Amino acid sequence: MKLLASKSAAVKILASAALVGGAASVAGLGTFGAFTSTTTANQSVATGKVVLSTTSGPQDFGLAVSNMVPGDTIQRTVTLTRSSDTEAFGAIKLTSTSDTSNLLTTDATNGLQVKVEECPTAWVKAANTNDLTCSGQVDTVVTQRAVLAGTGSDLAKVTSSLNGAGKTSNLKVTLTLPTDAGNAFQGLSTNLKFTFDATQRAAKAL
Repeated sequence: MKLLASKSAAVKILASAALVGGAASVAGLGTFGAFTSTTTANQSVATGKVVLSTTSGPQDFGLAVSNMVPGDTIQRTVTLTRSSDTEAFGAIKLTSTSDTSNLLTTDATNGLQVKVEECPTAWVKAANTNDLTCSGQVDTVVTQRAVLAGTGSDLAKVTSSLNGAGKTSNLKVTLTLPTDAGNAFQGLSTNLKFTFDATQRAAKAL
């Protein structure tokens, strides 16, 4: 009886091994020779630029001023240009700063006042004077105010001009020392910086 039991167990083991081997063969056949297909799509991407530059005019900011008295004005030109290979601008902002804090920049009423105007053509220096004239319609882009007030002013008209066909904006910056500036203003000096910042156009689907 022990011999019969051993034979029966051996048969069962062989049968199980045969079934496992057969299942493995069937599974292998199921993953062989499957159909496939592949395709690709290529997308080229390049970023744009925001480039704003300035050029000098007949009276630019490099000309220093001395001996200013109440009622005097300083007229300076700057031409802003949008690069031909740049994106349209979303906004142009003007910021004024000074390296010295004194009544010229801290007195909002009697300190230096600034006004910015735009001409459709280049400003021209009048003969025998320092006055700048425009041959077309003059648009005021910054109404007269204290020189350091309105930091980050949005110059909508300038933005429109730079986004136009000419891609330029001809500006005259006028600084005035009010006639009411008293003796406390004597002997003062400062260095002013006018910064024009261009921002990108509004984002859109491309």
